[in-house]
Amino acid sequence: MSLLSTISSPADLRAVPAERLPELAQEIRDFLVEKVAVYGGHLGPNLGVVELTLALHRVFDSPREPIVWDTGHQAYVHKMITGRQSGFDALKQRGGLSGYPCRGESEHDWSESSHASASLSYVDGLAKAYQLQGDPRPVVGVIGDGALTGGMAWEALNNIAEGDRPVVIVVNDNGWSYSPTIGGLASRLAALRLTPRYERTLSRMKYKISSTPVVGPVVYDALHGMKAGIKDMVAPQGMFSDLEIKYVGPVDGHDEAAVERALQLAKEYGAPVIVHCVTRKGAGYAPAENDEEDRLHGPGAFDSRTGKLLAAAGLTWTDVFSEEMVRLGEQHPRVVAITAAMLYPTGLAAFRDQFPDRVFDVGIAEQHALTSAAGLAMGGLHPVVALYSTFLNRAFDQLVMDIALHRQPVTICLDRAGVTGNDGPSHNGVWDMALVNNIPGVRIAAPRDGERLRELLGEAVAVDDGPTVLRWNKGALPADLPHVHRVAGYDVLARGERKDAAIVSVGGLGHEVVAAAETLARQGIGVTVLDPRWVVPVADELVEELRGYRLVVTVEDGIRQGGIGSAVAQALRDRGIDVPSREIGLPCVFPQHASRGQVLTEYGLDADGISQQIAQWFAAVRGPRDAAPVRLDRAASEGE
Repeated sequence: MSLLSTISSPADLRAVPAERLPELAQEIRDFLVEKVAVYGGHLGPNLGVVELTLALHRVFDSPREPIVWDTGHQAYVHKMITGRQSGFDALKQRGGLSGYPCRGESEHDWSESSHASASLSYVDGLAKAYQLQGDPRPVVGVIGDGALTGGMAWEALNNIAEGDRPVVIVVNDNGWSYSPTIGGLASRLAALRLTPRYERTLSRMKYKISSTPVVGPVVYDALHGMKAGIKDMVAPQGMFSDLEIKYVGPVDGHDEAAVERALQLAKEYGAPVIVHCVTRKGAGYAPAENDEEDRLHGPGAFDSRTGKLLAAAGLTWTDVFSEEMVRLGEQHPRVVAITAAMLYPTGLAAFRDQFPDRVFDVGIAEQHALTSAAGLAMGGLHPVVALYSTFLNRAFDQLVMDIALHRQPVTICLDRAGVTGNDGPSHNGVWDMALVNNIPGVRIAAPRDGERLRELLGEAVAVDDGPTVLRWNKGALPADLPHVHRVAGYDVLARGERKDAAIVSVGGLGHEVVAAAETLARQGIGVTVLDPRWVVPVADELVEELRGYRLVVTVEDGIRQGGIGSAVAQALRDRGIDVPSREIGLPCVFPQHASRGQVLTEYGLDADGISQQIAQWFAAVRGPRDAAPVRLDRAASEGE
């Protein structure tokens, strides 16, 4: 029996003899590689926190003493220790284990938002809540060095530093390598700094020296400077000491005993402490350690022996954006690019290689990214900001007040828009169109395929009087649709024999919508499918085209409330066009993790769901002049 199979709770882990922990760490790494290889997932980050996670659960009594994980893609080992090993057989699959912490899975999980830089604010709030109730329990926040580039983390640190609550902040630093410094002099200094008697002695010395007439303040400042200088030679703690938060480290994050000692000291101190652990992303698995791009951060299914992906993906939306950005950069010297710590995932690496001085990686700081883009635009450039759609949520105010209000020509490109599937509720990009639709002067485009993406991106960087937003789905490109007829303002993807129903198809669902129209035609309903080039503002030509139809339906891969369907309906009313309109999209929910196709089917956004919904609506609005009944049986919808 493996050692790992005997562990179903942190209590089991604490019973493991210290000398067997290296054996357990190796079993965990083997387990991670074997399980993640099947469906894919976050491998590199979790390989890097094996010993750190073991130490956390041996020192702190989770869930009574909360451990809050920032970002969350580094919590797989935490899940294994807290009784969820069997769930890895269906990792990120419908009904299986979430790829991030999940409150519904375990009482050990406190936050399931996977957006970075938020953990310390949760920790601050939890610690305050316990203090107000007279409960001295410690609260732990685990945050990566990358997440510390987000301003929200520093807002939290500023508040944590003001109190004397028992908060332990574990910085998982895999950005660069320090030599292990816990042990010897560094260990003695750490123990000394976290001994309450040491703090009381320092306070008395400060008072006595400072109160000495004339020379006292000068002597104290000199001694304090020497103390800080010595500590800074041992550990890079200056940024934290300025906040007056105690600092321990750097600790070798792969030395479980060293991490455990540091965490125990921090726990016993009873006030805010930062424990700085240096780890290696992908540690212990050669293919990850040798991957120079991202240490196998989040691969798809791969060969566990070699680390090679099992299936090479075809051309993706991101690939097209990447290629087109380079071409536009060659044509337009004023085009620059901004990324929020996602150079490779958003497709800007090729632009960086070609124009290194025209790419700005601002770290995990979406708010700063957008306002900085406004400044670049004010300076005469045209910035293209590439984000995941879900992360635009964090910078909505900056888009409204810093870009749109000032009518600055900034293009925001939203990758992973709409339903993203197995990354789960926090990664779905279903809010972007409903949010942006309500901002004055913004233009929104949702290309249906790669060629439209190229065209619309080119149009966007030519706009000079306000912001433009482009959004596209995750993954492989759909094939181009045949027999498309281009009209000013929109494309006709299918033309019905009668003007029974018009479907306004938004974004990458074109194939599903056209297939639904074909099914409806077999049921005797004449359906025309229209694809607007820019979905906001709604083109006048599109509004006029919709005049005379008996039913107008919009289909979008986003939240219905306030989305493009709302904009189309409003445009019809503004023109006095009294035609029934309906919206097909996502209800106001957080879609749970599953494949993209499964989620689309669940919410009626596949071809069958679209056709059945429209058939029902048309049956309700059809008049007496219709002779043939509308069939709603599945055989008719499948063309049998």
